[in-house]
Amino acid sequence: MAFKKLKFWFDKELAILLADKIVVHQATFNKKRFVKSVDQKTANLELKDRVEVICDELYTELGENYSTGIPVLLQSLGPENEKETGMFSDFYWVMPIAKYVEKYGLSDFDLSMQALAEVTKRNTSEYAIRPYLTAHTTKTLKVMKAWSKDKNFHLRRLACEGLRPRLPWASKLDVFIEKPEKILPVLEQLKDDEIKYVQKSVANCINDILKDNFEVGKALIEKWNGENIGAARKWIIKHALRNLIKKEDAWAMQMVK
Repeated sequence: MAFKKLKFWFDKELAILLADKIVVHQATFNKKRFVKSVDQKTANLELKDRVEVICDELYTELGENYSTGIPVLLQSLGPENEKETGMFSDFYWVMPIAKYVEKYGLSDFDLSMQALAEVTKRNTSEYAIRPYLTAHTTKTLKVMKAWSKDKNFHLRRLACEGLRPRLPWASKLDVFIEKPEKILPVLEQLKDDEIKYVQKSVANCINDILKDNFEVGKALIEKWNGENIGAARKWIIKHALRNLIKKEDAWAMQMVK
């Protein structure tokens, strides 16, 4: 992926790339019409709108039927991302598929959870899962708790990142601002995760909690600090407290000694 602003990758060339992947699995997919429509509709749009246009055009060309369309898209994903990086360089083209699940899959919960798991192994489902957490809080939390124990670190990371109450560039999850204790079982499962990609997500989630529910976040950090603590958890705590450390907050400074 040569350097250029991310939004400019979501254009005619990406439509061609996606179409070529799809026609392998669905020969009736109208590549010419899909590419032409994407090209006409994305020119003057910003990133999010470009992604949504491509998502909508996929939905149209796949017969406006989520249950039959999403399996075709999942077959088109190809190999998983084995690295902690590359989401927006090697797998940027997966973003419209994530949007497809976010926008059209809410009424097909089980299929959508499977789809989000596959998407996040290449790109990320941290944004796409948020409507499910709002509409199906208990069921989605159950799935994410299972993901927090999965051997795939992308799924473990999604289990935490998707729960962040104040995820950047996403709407707030008021349900977890009001009841942050719902997040804690996932954080407990991941507090000693060996993967830095996961550790960063755990730290950022705690940082979010501290902004709205300081006492809850404070109690969690003090609990973790009082147990047999290893290098991973030390890093998580320090990164979670980075804003308070910059302010030379006495409690935060004590926690990272």
